[in-house]
Amino acid sequence: MDEPRKGRQTPTQSVVLPYTETHGQEAIDLYNSTGRIAQEWQEIQMYDILAVNEDGLWVHTKYGYAVPRRNGKNEIVAMREFYGLEHGERILHTAHRTTTSAAASRRLAALLDAAGYIEVTRIKKGETYDKHYTYSKQLGLERIVILGEGGGTIDFRTRSSKGGLGEGFDLLVIDEAQEYTDDQESALKYVVTDSRNPQTIFCGTPPTTVSSGTVFLKMRNSALQGETVNTGWAEWSVDTMTDTRDKEAWYETNPSLGTIFTERSVLDEVGSDPVDFNIQRLGLWLKYNQKSAISKAEWEELQISTLPKLTGKLTVGIKYGKDGDSVAMSIAVRTIDGNILVEAIDCRPVSAGDGWLLDFLSKADIDTVVVDGANGQQLLAAGMKERKLKAPLLPTVNQIILANSTFVMEGMTKHRLCHMGSRPLCRS
Repeated sequence: MDEPRKGRQTPTQSVVLPYTETHGQEAIDLYNSTGRIAQEWQEIQMYDILAVNEDGLWVHTKYGYAVPRRNGKNEIVAMREFYGLEHGERILHTAHRTTTSAAASRRLAALLDAAGYIEVTRIKKGETYDKHYTYSKQLGLERIVILGEGGGTIDFRTRSSKGGLGEGFDLLVIDEAQEYTDDQESALKYVVTDSRNPQTIFCGTPPTTVSSGTVFLKMRNSALQGETVNTGWAEWSVDTMTDTRDKEAWYETNPSLGTIFTERSVLDEVGSDPVDFNIQRLGLWLKYNQKSAISKAEWEELQISTLPKLTGKLTVGIKYGKDGDSVAMSIAVRTIDGNILVEAIDCRPVSAGDGWLLDFLSKADIDTVVVDGANGQQLLAAGMKERKLKAPLLPTVNQIILANSTFVMEGMTKHRLCHMGSRPLCRS
């Protein structure tokens, strides 16, 4: 009988520095002694994370990995922490949410119990302890200490811009790394500086449309572009937006598909939001979002000198700036050769009112108006209603991100967009 199909066990993209020795097998054996069995892909990650050089120091002082949800990425962290406790390391496990860090402490305590360790609720003076530990369960201040000579300690904390200052550790774990901000990194990255053999582990998923972190994305980009030192990286991901029902993509990006969860459970996740599915289940890293920049050279490459023949009505895009100071308007219209002409109309201070926008919308031959920017959407919609204009579309964040991605990948990359070289709209 054929074995059930399993997801891809090796990363779709990775950066691993050369090594000849690793303590990975010891960590795997410790984990397997609990009755749990590490999967092949988890074993590979442990070999790379615990690789050492000729001086016995970690090859990767920083190591990041990204896996779609529910694949068991936290088991890798638990393995690494179990190994660290056995070897006397001082460990700090941080997470974005208190509930996440608390769950991580319970997961590690359960491993210790299953491996034959005994929790001690009150230490007795003069008592000798072997394979015992203490576990402080105060929410947000959890701590596990291995008793006896050479035992390690681990603290579990919720991240803040001040957390960790003044404390020293050997291993720093950045759980929910997609939420790790620059301010938090400034506060935490020095906590392992005075360790003889420091290591920082980043684990998470690609940032979603509401993620606040930037560090994980920058780390990933720098690693894949060869701009890092002593850094390892692994990810399971698709390169571009992919059909949510593409089963081959499911298996390519989910190493635990067929073991921890099934095709049927993935099918139940398919819904009306393909962007979210691509990020959370297929590991898509959005290459273009609202912070992305298009270079001058890329834009000028699409400029034309003669106005093409246009077909159909205008689509108008109106964007209220995040700062609340300005609002811009652009148009798009199909050309007879199947391309799309886009032009910026104007950008004016919000304080100037919506009159100029409403005048344009009242006079032009328009099919659809899309308004982005919560600070101006409703007011403009009310003005359009008063002038008996068709109600505008008010897109969600996911729809905006998908539109931005399509604008670049379909429009610019495939040269389906063109423009006449609008004058700069910056205000002096």
